[in-house]
Amino acid sequence: MDPNVDCDNEQDARDCTTASISSPFTAVPAVEPKPMAYEEWRVQVRSVCGRYSPEGVDPKTFAGSIRRASVWGCEAVVTSCDVHRVERTSRDVRLDGKEHYYAMLHLAGRTTMIQNDRVEELDAGDIALVDSMRPVTYIAENRPVRWLCVHVPRQSVIAHLGFEPEGGLCRRGQTPANRLFSHLIQDAVNECGPACASAEPYMQLAIYDLLGALFATSHLPSISSRTDKLFKQICNIVRDRFADPDLSPSQVATETGISLRYLQQLFSVRNSSYTHFIHSVRLDHAACLLHRRALLNTRQPINQIAYASGFSDYTHFARQFRRRFGHSAGAHGRD
Repeated sequence: MDPNVDCDNEQDARDCTTASISSPFTAVPAVEPKPMAYEEWRVQVRSVCGRYSPEGVDPKTFAGSIRRASVWGCEAVVTSCDVHRVERTSRDVRLDGKEHYYAMLHLAGRTTMIQNDRVEELDAGDIALVDSMRPVTYIAENRPVRWLCVHVPRQSVIAHLGFEPEGGLCRRGQTPANRLFSHLIQDAVNECGPACASAEPYMQLAIYDLLGALFATSHLPSISSRTDKLFKQICNIVRDRFADPDLSPSQVATETGISLRYLQQLFSVRNSSYTHFIHSVRLDHAACLLHRRALLNTRQPINQIAYASGFSDYTHFARQFRRRFGHSAGAHGRD
């Protein structure tokens, strides 16, 4: 029996081996991970995935679980939690030195993933690719959420595919590649019988090939070194001038010497939009100011913080802030 699978007795083992998967979009691992305390969950996540920082967690009411598994020689983890926001910063990337991709099959709940200036809304059945070498943020809109993550060596994937997949992408729908990948990893996680060791190298290559089929960027010809440099210039302009409530995409396009339509395409091919990006920058700045307000007890009016962050409408700011962070602006930073 696979030591990575939690089959407590013979009946559990029989249940594992006979469990069937009716659809890659509704199936869940046959062996349910056991609930655990917050600190234990956090340590387990860091040991497998790297340094991540959950925010706004009450350890007394925390609900989560994690189970490690193996998918044809690749490390995998099935995890769930009711944490609203989890972030991996640039500092986390430097400190732990993790160099892998992981393909994340979203099993339950709804999550917003932000990586490489992309904003993706993940629902059950979606498959996302995350690059451990880049910062990433997860915001759970419907809690609890549950994922099945398969870790694959970054350099091995790049060497096999001949190109470097970009993190922050999501694939939806019942495409052949989606169905094959979902069944392949879920079957491996649910299987309690002995695996065929001689088949592992070939199955690993099958996983790499499916990742290539899912996340190849050949359908995005406008992403090149030149356009990537231009896109970064646009992002830098927004970061420098986000406090101006009148900063429009037309102004940014004019400043960079391109058309408004081309600017919109640069965001579109990255599965994002100008509005998503500037809202993200403004809300992050507002969150920092609110945290400072709570820390120093300055009693600065929250509407001033909203206006200083580039929002001209306080009601719109309050609604966007609650959607992004899961609580009101007035409650931010009180912990």
